[in-house]
Amino acid sequence: MGLFDKLKKNKETKAAETPEKKEVEAIGWDAIEKEFLRVYPGQKNPKHYGTLIKWILGGKDPLDGISIYDGGDYWHFVSFGLTEIYEKETEDPNISGYGYELTLKLKKDDYEDEEAEIRNICGILQMIARLTFTKGEIFRPNEFIYTGQTVGIDAAQKSKLAGFITIKDPTVETIQTPNGEVQFLELVGMTDAELKTLSDIASVMEIYRKLGSDITDYHRDSIV
Repeated sequence: MGLFDKLKKNKETKAAETPEKKEVEAIGWDAIEKEFLRVYPGQKNPKHYGTLIKWILGGKDPLDGISIYDGGDYWHFVSFGLTEIYEKETEDPNISGYGYELTLKLKKDDYEDEEAEIRNICGILQMIARLTFTKGEIFRPNEFIYTGQTVGIDAAQKSKLAGFITIKDPTVETIQTPNGEVQFLELVGMTDAELKTLSDIASVMEIYRKLGSDITDYHRDSIV
């Protein structure tokens, strides 16, 4: 059973909440925003993509929203919905929801359609979250996500990057919220050749060390 299968209340979108309602129901969401505001001072209104029809109302996207912060050379994506972003619903007081939100840093580039690339990443985050909600797939740091596809993960499917490894996002800290702990699990794009060398935690840690960056760069060459 997915986390949001347990939710009973019909919650409104964050944007539609009154300040009083937000204070009660969006405590997890606010805690995530606070941590990213610490890293990116002044970015109180980052680019944001909300879900039109919520998962609990029959929508196909499990994440309530995805925000994108400007990291200078990259866009820093963060999900809202794998943890308890509103009030506490699960029994474990120490962990919020599944315990993590997804992040990704996409290198800025001279994209033919930057908006399409940003939306594409949002779609990928929703797809991975959907695996958790529908199949119970729980992701941890130093794992790899490899489906065998050889086309690129970019919108035009031209990149050599075909999958991901997961790491603990080094830019933001694990936070303690009123609903429990929230970690930030970062996806890092990998080539097909790189993914084929991976088998366990040690191999993921080693290839990440060799890569030397957690920024997903569509135009980089394979390091193996």
